[in-house]
Amino acid sequence: MATTFKNFLNEDVTSTRTLLHESIPITGSIVSGTYNEGGSTTETNIKNYSHGLFQSVYDYPYLSSSANHIFDLTVGYSSQSGLSSTANVQNAEKINIYNQMAQILAGHDATGSIRRFDEDGDLTAGTKLDEVFFVNFARLLNKDEVKKGSFSIEFGVSGSATGASTGSLSPVTNFGYRVKAADLSGSTSYLVNSPAGEYGILYATSSTGLASYLTNEEVPVGLVYYQAGIAVISGSIFADTTKGGVLKTNVNVIDGRVGLAEPFNTTAGNTGLDFMTGSSISGSCSAIRNRIYNISFNNTTELNSTIYFCRASHNEFNYSSNPTYLSESQIRVKDSTLDQPVSYITTVGLYSANNELLAVAKVSEPLKKTPDTELTLRVRLDY
Repeated sequence: MATTFKNFLNEDVTSTRTLLHESIPITGSIVSGTYNEGGSTTETNIKNYSHGLFQSVYDYPYLSSSANHIFDLTVGYSSQSGLSSTANVQNAEKINIYNQMAQILAGHDATGSIRRFDEDGDLTAGTKLDEVFFVNFARLLNKDEVKKGSFSIEFGVSGSATGASTGSLSPVTNFGYRVKAADLSGSTSYLVNSPAGEYGILYATSSTGLASYLTNEEVPVGLVYYQAGIAVISGSIFADTTKGGVLKTNVNVIDGRVGLAEPFNTTAGNTGLDFMTGSSISGSCSAIRNRIYNISFNNTTELNSTIYFCRASHNEFNYSSNPTYLSESQIRVKDSTLDQPVSYITTVGLYSANNELLAVAKVSEPLKKTPDTELTLRVRLDY
């Protein structure tokens, strides 16, 4: 128990903030295929719910105690979308999901109406994202926020074994052609006009092929909300220009291939999410999930620290508070009255104004303290 206390001066205390980043790679084989037991259509790491409003993805069969939740996947469209129709499966639920996510991430306008997602962050007059799907990352991965400029998600946009070509890169699987949606400029030009915090624009780039099969490189196709840990992806990433998408109608004019078959659209429309109209939300999530080739980002952990400089002057703390330091009122470490007192510092205690012990710091080895030495111990309190 301490008997001598020393008050901190203003210059003895300082605060710092450190951002720690961890790389998070999520491969498509984990998202779909790894736990497809015996070719069954049931994947044990994918959890569907009775309400059917979203789908949860785990890194291991979700009934196992070792499983970790990775992200939730759901889809929705605006009531102003061309897809909206009472004849659609779960039409009201899809609109409600869009509105719920929009009011959290985009907020409300001056009239109290829910803002629609916008491809360039202009919440008043920009091009709207009315047919989208949402990737909501677990806090276990996201931590405090997604690091700005680090997020990317890659999708296969080939038709299922269709559109095979005579070229050297025949799209005989879903991933023959791939498009990557990446946060290309988030580290320098992120947006702040969201009630959920900061967010960046996701731009589509071609990641496979002899030549680009996008109408334009780096075209906006979604948004990523850093603090919320949510990616909003437009259905246009799966559609060609005839249906309001970003893919070229076919690519044979460039490299001799037969053409880029769309993964979901079979009839004329205006979006890459036409397939949702006749599918449940869970079915739509499975279709999208099986197109995910790779997800990559860095998370961020904000570490706040208060640093206390505990200074022991030459005439301070030269005597131990340990009762065994004395024997018959004599200091044990002194052989004669001319010897200097010696003590060893092993612990630093931080006390409140009422001398209540709040924190204890141990030194790696005892530090010798005599009247002809001064010590400064740096104590860092992280929170």
